[in-house]
Amino acid sequence: MAHILATLRNVNVTEIAKMLKDHMPLHKKQDLHLEHIWQNDEEPTEVLFLFRTTDLKKAKKFINDTHVQARKQDPNANLPKMIFLEEKD
Repeated sequence: MAHILATLRNVNVTEIAKMLKDHMPLHKKQDLHLEHIWQNDEEPTEVLFLFRTTDLKKAKKFINDTHVQARKQDPNANLPKMIFLEEKD
């Protein structure tokens, strides 16, 4: 099982949680399952969230394509930093 940890700064945790829940059907089609959302206690405008996936390659492509499109619409879009984690035995 692979995971994707995302960090996003200068945002409101409530708004991000709502957005992630609204996007849940789309994410599910891409084999992305939201597991946790955290707010950084020391930096309240930083939100971290964790997805799990069984197909990291598919998830990476979806996320990269989505971020490319967002940058085309707004070169200054505030996008999360994504860390792709592959479980090793």
